[in-house]
Amino acid sequence: LTGYVDRADETKVVKADGGKKRAPLDLLSTLPLSAWLETSFTSTKTPVPGTQNGTIELPQDISLFISGAWTSHVGSFMQVTYDTQDDHFSMDNTDIRYANTTKWGGKDFVYGLNLNNNPTVEDLWNSTPAWGFPFVADNWAPTPGAAPIVTSLGQDVAGFGGYMMWNNHLYADATLYRSGHIGASQPTDGVDFGYNIRGLAPYWRVAWQQLTGKTQYEVGTYGMHMRSSPGAITGPEDSYTDYAFDAQIDRTVVRTDVLSWRATYIRENSNLVASTALGAASPGSHHLNTFLTNAEYHFGNKYSGSIGWFDTSGTVDPLLFTQSAVSGSANGDPRGSGYIANFSVWPWQNLQLSAQYTGYTKFNGGSTNYDAAGRNANGNNTVYLVARFIF
Repeated sequence: LTGYVDRADETKVVKADGGKKRAPLDLLSTLPLSAWLETSFTSTKTPVPGTQNGTIELPQDISLFISGAWTSHVGSFMQVTYDTQDDHFSMDNTDIRYANTTKWGGKDFVYGLNLNNNPTVEDLWNSTPAWGFPFVADNWAPTPGAAPIVTSLGQDVAGFGGYMMWNNHLYADATLYRSGHIGASQPTDGVDFGYNIRGLAPYWRVAWQQLTGKTQYEVGTYGMHMRSSPGAITGPEDSYTDYAFDAQIDRTVVRTDVLSWRATYIRENSNLVASTALGAASPGSHHLNTFLTNAEYHFGNKYSGSIGWFDTSGTVDPLLFTQSAVSGSANGDPRGSGYIANFSVWPWQNLQLSAQYTGYTKFNGGSTNYDAAGRNANGNNTVYLVARFIF
């Protein structure tokens, strides 16, 4: 909220006063650099045909972070990640902020500007997609194919916006996004990309938080509107509008133990004119409903157990959700549902060990033979073990 500069006052600052023809300097004398390494084991109930099950990745990924203050009012959360499967480093979640404080109506008022590459990455709570549950994830087990655009644009866009927090209660944020395809030649022709934003895509966020005794409450809404041309930067456009609501409750129950509950509902309405012209969607309006909820209990700062439920449903369209082994749908139905259970332990604060199980009750529209190739939804049930070293 304050631009990642909360500890800037504790760090030596190099300063030089400005003048009529001289720019001032305000720079921290140390670089806020950190890193993590993840190594993992992933296994699905039924192997993906033709592949080895029970995969060990050492590493799964390595990330470098510049996370903290740059100057007295500018800071960042910048993540660069090496992915084993891609075999290269690439920009990951990034949020760069200018922040300041003042008084408004006699109450504290925080305001700022942000530059980021993932809608909701600038958010303050764990109820929205970018920082939501699950907090660890494998990188290859099958997942349902349908997802709203507000969860699908990470690291493929660039957004600039402003935000404010009044009296530590009312939060508002507005950001405008453009496509920012990493790895593509510039200027882009959009040919290899499913989403090419036409004009600007606005994102909005409003939330209210309240502390009552030992309980912190948050309730809010967020959303996004986007016009896009798949595989092109001209011609017909697909239109998407996402409306979402979220809530989060954190309660201190025993000394330092914390019980948390989080939920979000996303409704997407779309008109896929461009996709219809390409034969990739049926004519007419489409919709998608996504519901995510989870509860977590933290035993101090050493153990945590959590359980979550997810459910997606929407317009049946065999042209949009096509048949294919493992990743496809036999009937064009986007429905997917299931649960995620996680147990994590921190033997030291910079080492996290997690065991996670994902179970599916429906996958791409069915429970049995969902892909018309004989695979069942529970065949994608996944055991995931991960060690995360942070330093």
